[in-house]
Amino acid sequence: MSGYDFDLFVIGGGSGGVRAARLAAQRGARVALAEARGRAGLGGTCVTLGCIPKKLYHYAAHYAEAAEEARGYGWHGPAAQLDWGELKRRRAAEIARLNGVYEQLLRQAGVTLLQGHARLLDPHTVQLTPLQAAGQPTPQTWRAERILIATGGTPHVPHFVGREHVITSNDVFDLEPLPARMVVVGGGYIACEFASIFLGLGVRVTQLYRGEQILRGFDDDVRGFLAEELQKKGLDLRLHTGVVAVQRRADGLHVTLENGQTVVADAVLYATGRVPNVAGLGLEALGVAQGAQGALIVDDHFRTNIPSIHAVGDVVARAQLTPVALAEAMALVDHLFGPAPGAAPRQARYDLIPTAVFTLPSVGAVGLTETQARQRCGRLRIYRSSFRPLRHTLSGRDERALVKLVVDDASDRVVGLHMVGPEAGEIVQGFAVALRCGATKAQFDATLGIHPTLAEEFVTLREPVLVT
Repeated sequence: MSGYDFDLFVIGGGSGGVRAARLAAQRGARVALAEARGRAGLGGTCVTLGCIPKKLYHYAAHYAEAAEEARGYGWHGPAAQLDWGELKRRRAAEIARLNGVYEQLLRQAGVTLLQGHARLLDPHTVQLTPLQAAGQPTPQTWRAERILIATGGTPHVPHFVGREHVITSNDVFDLEPLPARMVVVGGGYIACEFASIFLGLGVRVTQLYRGEQILRGFDDDVRGFLAEELQKKGLDLRLHTGVVAVQRRADGLHVTLENGQTVVADAVLYATGRVPNVAGLGLEALGVAQGAQGALIVDDHFRTNIPSIHAVGDVVARAQLTPVALAEAMALVDHLFGPAPGAAPRQARYDLIPTAVFTLPSVGAVGLTETQARQRCGRLRIYRSSFRPLRHTLSGRDERALVKLVVDDASDRVVGLHMVGPEAGEIVQGFAVALRCGATKAQFDATLGIHPTLAEEFVTLREPVLVT
């Protein structure tokens, strides 16, 4: 036995930390995992304050639309009313259940679970301060051969007058009461998702973004198309618009804009980005190399400049998505403790990452945007179609869908696939496999569509709208 308490000490119980801890323990390593929130934090932001609760609220917002659409199909009767309190209670119960599932998986694998705030004292020593309701906490000290930092990210709110009056995505799920008016500040996928969700729940939503269009980094056709669809549903989207101050008055929160106008709301949600959650870890004292906004700098094997300290997930800020954190954790464990018997070592890849934005309608994408493809490829063929989905021919809803393919003309390979429409994430997930296999446009053309579906549009696009 070595002089260490553990072979691997994981700080953070999110997606990357849990996956790394569980797999390492299954390889026979002595593993501890420390999570500040204890069981309630297992699963991290994704399970507790992100992907899962957000998708549940996305479903809730969709049912309001579905009830309205049903009238076009002959369904009539008293309109259902949202019970906001029940939605919150049922969501909380499901999250608690998932927290328990994660705890069970870790314990079954043999991981030692610890609760408290972790701080690194040296390259092999972690000091853990337990969370106690009263009294002076007594820190514990643990020694580990390797330390993994998987503390994720945290919402960032810039400094401005009235900052104390705004909320972030950490607070939005348990608002009380459900606001009648909401301002959402930001143009990324988190801002767009919550603007769409609360709009669907019946809230009057104003979205403010300083940029020229929402969803920076997505394909330009997708960005403009989604903005138009959300505005058709009643979203008050204001681009090139920044906030000067937020003041609380008797009639609500007064949001003063850079153009001198004022918007009054009951809640102001800031979704202006996330930063690595590294405060209080003691990294600066150890000399752990950090990049922009504190992100940990790691090599191809997720090792920092201190050989015994590793990091995965949002804290390294390569691609802030749960599946990426899981892939990084699996690659790290294979590197440190060897792959599973008979399996090849895994590597994390950052190309062709499929992603979805759970707005109403939703967005799905995999591969290069048209702009990116112009920078990396030669001659391109662009295929694009926008149309009214079959479901809305009777629903009466004026909602359209968009599909787009970006094709490298020289190789005929499909290098980008983009969609705005119902179940975009479900559809794009399947096509992501095809793009990973290097599918060509000719192979898309040779594939029979399932009729009538929205997904078949991707294999029936015949004439390019642009060749350049």
